[in-house]
Amino acid sequence: MLATPGFGVITAATLLITAGDNPDRLRSEASLAALCGAAPIPASSGKTNRHRLNRGGDRQGNWALHQIALVRLSTDPRTQAYAAKLTAAGKSKKDILRCLKRAIAREAWHLLVHPAPAPQTDDLRPLRHERGLTLTQAAEHLGTVAARISELERGTRPNAALATAYRQWLNTQHTPSSAA
Repeated sequence: MLATPGFGVITAATLLITAGDNPDRLRSEASLAALCGAAPIPASSGKTNRHRLNRGGDRQGNWALHQIALVRLSTDPRTQAYAAKLTAAGKSKKDILRCLKRAIAREAWHLLVHPAPAPQTDDLRPLRHERGLTLTQAAEHLGTVAARISELERGTRPNAALATAYRQWLNTQHTPSSAA
């Protein structure tokens, strides 16, 4: 979950707590959305055909989905394009957030029920030490901060793309003894 855009430690933990210790009870995407209060409720009247956000469900789970939606709206180009498409279709800001929460609940359900295996990163720190490189050197080359490289090496915050790039860079570096 942490490797997915918008999901942070607190929001991922909140969704895990909301799902409980038995994710098999969540039989579908819709069940997680309903549990988090992100399932749309028909609010049609007369000639209007619309949906509103469910006010029920777990408020903490709904908060987590809301936070993820806000982060994605500000940083994720794919989410921004989706919001622009919905705006062009005449959706209000509240409707766009409702749609985003539902889409994020769908994605979270897949991550809970079918988690991707975490990439192996236990070889990165010994390889960096063997090459005589510092965290700062690795971070500067990869365009990130040293703390992010440390988290990757310890396996506390997995990121498959960053791990692959880091491993490739480490393998191209020469050891201090071979450079002499």
